[in-house]
Amino acid sequence: MTVNGSVRHGVDDLAAIRSRIAAQVVGRDRELDLVLAAVAAGRDLILEGPPGTSKSTVLRAITAEWGIPLVLVEGNADLTPSRLVGHHNPSRVLREDYSAANFVDGPLLEAMRGGGFLYVEEFNRAPEDTIDTLLTAMAERVITVPRVGAVAAHPTFRIVASMNPYDNVGTTRLSTSVHDRMCRLVVDYQDAGAEREIVSRRAAPVDMRVTADAVTVTRATRDRDDVRQGSSVRGAIDLALVVGQLCAMRGVTVPAAPGIDPPRDLPTDYTTAFLDAMLVTLSGRIHLDDTAFTTAEGILTEIWQDHFLLNPAAAEPG
Repeated sequence: MTVNGSVRHGVDDLAAIRSRIAAQVVGRDRELDLVLAAVAAGRDLILEGPPGTSKSTVLRAITAEWGIPLVLVEGNADLTPSRLVGHHNPSRVLREDYSAANFVDGPLLEAMRGGGFLYVEEFNRAPEDTIDTLLTAMAERVITVPRVGAVAAHPTFRIVASMNPYDNVGTTRLSTSVHDRMCRLVVDYQDAGAEREIVSRRAAPVDMRVTADAVTVTRATRDRDDVRQGSSVRGAIDLALVVGQLCAMRGVTVPAAPGIDPPRDLPTDYTTAFLDAMLVTLSGRIHLDDTAFTTAEGILTEIWQDHFLLNPAAAEPG
């Protein structure tokens, strides 16, 4: 049942939905609570955070649980209002003239008619007139299309936008009108334990030692002054997978050391394979500060040295 755009679940129903979704999402309990509460209350939402922080995973889980579509669109200069709303089929227009029957829905109308979520990634890269079209959809829940008429949104329709706070190249500042119509949630990286769990699930059956090392060095890319934006957990997943393949190909035995303890006395062939895999999987995922006097490869080599050479030595007694 809906009231004024809100999805009226009973308290027990919403709690049960939340519990089922939580089983699919790692390390996002608070964020899941807030996103689910906002969309169930009929609100549109901005998710502000770096890539790879489970924003789309949470939305997919919610829409799947509600049985509604999740319509994804990339915010960029090509996302014009006509691309967003839709267009008349040119060949049919030549034969039949303009009519509602030959109109092809764009992602906005697809989400409105289907009662789904329109998920706009990189929202602040979209042109201003496109954002104005979205404002109309948010405010009125109705879009008027020439030669088609008024299209009213199904009550479960929501607009959810994402923005990356670390990337301001080619972006525009959102107006107060946008912020006035949308709730906002800041989403940061998960903790180390949650990221290890994610990598374990996504890179199975990679060894625990590889998983722990991959997460540790990937997280280290986010803590340097010479790096503007480090790698997300997607980098750790790819790193773990590539290390596993390299070790298998080179005949390297992966150490059976405990997963989260500092590495000690690891074989050189394993650590060498790890460095090679880091350079391949992470060098394109880290974005250096403008004042950095090094390369991505140089930074990754330093992180590798800190993890495999310096930290184990520092951990030894005496």
